[in-house]
Amino acid sequence: MTERPRLTVIGTGYLGATHAICMAVMGYEVVGVDVDPVKVEKLNSGEVPFFEPGLPELLTKALETGRLRFTTSFQEAGEFGDVHFICVGTPQRRDSEAADMTYVDAAVTSLAEHLHRRVLVVGKSTVPVGTAARLAALVRELAPAGDQVELAWNPEFLREGFAVDDTMKPDRMVFGVTSAWAEQQLTAAFEPVLAQGVPVKVTDLQTAELVKVAANSFLATKISYINAMAEICEVTGADVHDLAEALAYDERIGGKFLRPGLGFGGGCLPKDIRAFTHRAEELGVGQAVGFLREIDGINRRRRARTVDLVVELCGGDVTGKRVAALGAAFKPNSDDIRDAPALDVAATLHSMGAHVVVYDPAAMANARRAHPELAYGTSALDAARDADVVVLLTEWNEFREIEPSAMAAVAAQNKIVDGRHALEPAQWRAAGWEYRALGRP
Repeated sequence: MTERPRLTVIGTGYLGATHAICMAVMGYEVVGVDVDPVKVEKLNSGEVPFFEPGLPELLTKALETGRLRFTTSFQEAGEFGDVHFICVGTPQRRDSEAADMTYVDAAVTSLAEHLHRRVLVVGKSTVPVGTAARLAALVRELAPAGDQVELAWNPEFLREGFAVDDTMKPDRMVFGVTSAWAEQQLTAAFEPVLAQGVPVKVTDLQTAELVKVAANSFLATKISYINAMAEICEVTGADVHDLAEALAYDERIGGKFLRPGLGFGGGCLPKDIRAFTHRAEELGVGQAVGFLREIDGINRRRRARTVDLVVELCGGDVTGKRVAALGAAFKPNSDDIRDAPALDVAATLHSMGAHVVVYDPAAMANARRAHPELAYGTSALDAARDADVVVLLTEWNEFREIEPSAMAAVAAQNKIVDGRHALEPAQWRAAGWEYRALGRP
């Protein structure tokens, strides 16, 4: 076995913190770097600044080994690391659908000035194709070590709520490299992961950049496809839930991501498909991914249609009506509210005059900061107290397990919109509830 390289992780948000912690637990010496001293202090004291099951325990373990520390110093990182992972965010730009490359460019620039020997810089962030080649030239120009510094691309495939497993036991790894040495360095940097027999695809930089956006575009397409079918079901009286189950038996199609409902949100899928479309148009091949605009459109329509169902159950007007909104995070097992369909629906109903009370098991603090105009409950039943309509917006297990009779005991009216197809309609209807869901009769 070759000697293990020392790793740095630039950016300690969701991706970076998870990567740094897991690599340290797997035996590597790791330095995490962030420009936010508050975040660095939290992590050094054993506090994960976001909700992710299993990660706080691993952070404690990693810090106890002495192999992990966090800093704001790029100089410290540059002197320490053999392999430097770039894990900063690429949010959607405010003025267009393009990805904002400010943070990636700043991270690479700040690091490059302190690279005095042969090292590998590895991008993990989701970026427009062509970025790696541009950054490789930038690093060569700025680093004191010049051509000795190489750049590789290793896209991440983390699912929020499953990030620890996805880091330590991924379903595949992609190495975008320009030399055998870069491949050797990446192999050494992931030795315990690869020892489990994880398949590796070694390719060029631009293919590695495309893998992540192509995967997210495919998943978004599958979600919006079944939601388009829900629109057809609504006008024909068919049941999209049964339709999805019937399709899922076909192993060519499969049931994963074929879940009808409120659609996708979060910090990845929406901005990734928009940035991908934007980049394709810049490259003159926009027509190849033009369908992604319709995918985005279908997804946005689900939010409006969910609001429509609540309005229908309120007799055509929500003014002054009490609505219990169960869920704020974009998905369960996460406190991430970026582009969250749940909060979008809650805020829209509030703007229409409803009194909306939100409850989420993990995302309350983030939701309150983003939407101080909404009211917040201390539990699902507290949010539902005196409600005219209950609307389930994030499919947390604790919402699935609610007894219809317990909810009926606190709500003013037995009316529920299941925005996620998470509940058993027969069970709720048997308990006297008027149950509605997108694409179901």
